[in-house]
Amino acid sequence: MKFPQPNLLLKNIAFTALLLAATVTLYQLAARHPMQWDMTQSASNSLQASSVDVLKQLPGEIKLTVYVTGQDARMGDVHKLVRDFAALYRRHKPDITLAFIDPVKQPEEARKVNIQVNGEMLVEYGGRVEHITMLNEQTLTSALLRLAHNKEHLLMYLDGHGERRLDGIANHDLGEFGKRLQQNGFRISPLNLTLAQDVPSNASMLVITQPQADLLPGELDKLLRYIAGGGNLLWLIDAEPLHGLERLSEKLGLLLTPGTVFDPAAEEMRAPANWALGAGYPPHPITQNFNLITAFPSARTIGWEESGEWRHTPLVEAAPRGWVSSRAQQQGKLPRFDKNRDVAGPVTIALALQRNINDRDQRIVVAGSGSFLANAYSGNGGNLDLGINMVNWLSNEDKLIAIQPRAVKDGAITLSKTQLTLIGGGFLLALPALLMLVGGVLWRRRRG
Repeated sequence: MKFPQPNLLLKNIAFTALLLAATVTLYQLAARHPMQWDMTQSASNSLQASSVDVLKQLPGEIKLTVYVTGQDARMGDVHKLVRDFAALYRRHKPDITLAFIDPVKQPEEARKVNIQVNGEMLVEYGGRVEHITMLNEQTLTSALLRLAHNKEHLLMYLDGHGERRLDGIANHDLGEFGKRLQQNGFRISPLNLTLAQDVPSNASMLVITQPQADLLPGELDKLLRYIAGGGNLLWLIDAEPLHGLERLSEKLGLLLTPGTVFDPAAEEMRAPANWALGAGYPPHPITQNFNLITAFPSARTIGWEESGEWRHTPLVEAAPRGWVSSRAQQQGKLPRFDKNRDVAGPVTIALALQRNINDRDQRIVVAGSGSFLANAYSGNGGNLDLGINMVNWLSNEDKLIAIQPRAVKDGAITLSKTQLTLIGGGFLLALPALLMLVGGVLWRRRRG
């Protein structure tokens, strides 16, 4: 029997010792400084930046309680699926607790908290509770966003003159925008100033969209009292007559140039020529880190008179190669620029106003297109995200200004029968045959 030479034995022992030491060191480094890379096309194994931003706004413990049976005939081990999903959030906020209650075995516990369906989750934070019945990043982050609000905000919108409704389903209404606001913890309610004595004092802000009939002088008086008292306002102005809101425009020192913004960049993107694409977002809390394209159909430019009372900040600039024209558009074609009749771009189509009054910060946003948040157009680019940012700023929730979580991209792969046959044959036949061939070649070389 041959024994290893002493030098070779020492080398093997040293190598083994070094290998074990390296393994232990790497394990300790990985435990102390965990790192991961999500290589999936839809980033399905990590949270979006907006969800991480929401978690940063929630100091203290978040408690998740899921009322679900342990096994499901279709999904298998439901507890594992929920734990894996919650782990995405716990990576960024370790003080999230997760508990399971079986509604079949513990029906009283489920009944106490009004559980309606198997799989429902209770999200608890700061003494407040949210119920969600669909478990995905969109719904959970939206619930956390609602809990992050310091208080429930009442958002009122002017009604009674044919304005766009925040709970409407027509193409020109703002129903999708209203739904997103409600998901984020806002309570919305119409306001008819012919019936109400004044704008309620508990309203966080007022939304005014384009009226189709003239407001009565008494209604304007109530609106102006609201502004004079420091009320916050979102005003969506279309390129149409103001129907009595001229006094409000004068009060705010606005200069509303007649005509519609025409943007050649929109036509190049195969969009209508009378769409203005958001081309620049000057620095402001509303547009901080905002880099999504926005589309403003039939926009009008928003100008202003400088004064010592208001601080004016442009929010959206558009049509750097475009212009403002009062001439009618012919058959959807981009009209030629007339330097004698048109106003050259770029133009401001959204503006923020701010002042200190009665020891509080008054905030107003004026946008030159109500259509950009209408049901028919709100899904374009970052329109909804920009609208939500505006409302969060107006309600003094600056810390919640973040891009809203979006639906996960469809990662499903559809393959033809031929492709499936090729892939199956490759893995089941070609790959094993290749490995056997390589093994045979190595075996013959060693034999030889």
